[in-house]
Amino acid sequence: MGFLDHLEELRWRIIKAVIGVVLGAVVVGVFIDWIMDSIIFAPAKNTVPPLSIINLKPYGQFILYMQVILIGGAVLSVPNIIYQFWKFVEPALKPGERKYVTAVVLFTTFCFLAGVVFAYFAMVPAALGFFAGFGSSIIENKIAADEYMSFILSLVLAAGLVFELPMLSFFLSKIGILKPAFMRKYRKHAVVAILLLAGIVTPGPDITSQLMLGIPLFILYEISILICKYSQKKT
Repeated sequence: MGFLDHLEELRWRIIKAVIGVVLGAVVVGVFIDWIMDSIIFAPAKNTVPPLSIINLKPYGQFILYMQVILIGGAVLSVPNIIYQFWKFVEPALKPGERKYVTAVVLFTTFCFLAGVVFAYFAMVPAALGFFAGFGSSIIENKIAADEYMSFILSLVLAAGLVFELPMLSFFLSKIGILKPAFMRKYRKHAVVAILLLAGIVTPGPDITSQLMLGIPLFILYEISILICKYSQKKT
């Protein structure tokens, strides 16, 4: 394919990805009230004491709803987005590698969604619980809705990206940058780095919160070693 043909192919892949996001946004829009009450703001209601969420702008709730609809649509269409990306790079793959496209799409989607689920059910409650119980009882915690939303999104999306570590290891090993022997040699250094990262990301100073993130990260590191080794055997 020539340069212009590649651009045309990229344009259509982007259009198909956007269509998937729009369709996902429509689905989210249909159930938006339930999503807001039972998913987005449920962690705030379940903290001890419960956090009070307030709106500070006349159009604040409208913007918040639109934000949830668009981001929710993007999350629902993650498999389609990844699939369109792989179909774009598929011509550059070897014939033996193309048969793995479906498996790669499924595995990449699984890793991202696993990170999102882990953050929502483990990290978000722990973080909100710490902030709700921190400080003087005289001060009442009233959280702006947009600040609350930004906090939730930052944790959830960051966890989704971190859980892509096995997939990143697969790519790096395929192009010869990452070796299983290198990852085994620096395993102790990786453990220290993981604990430091967990201490920075988790809001609470207790060891429980750090282990809550550190243990999955270490498991992902070990899985990445196996994936790296498997990938090089297939090269």
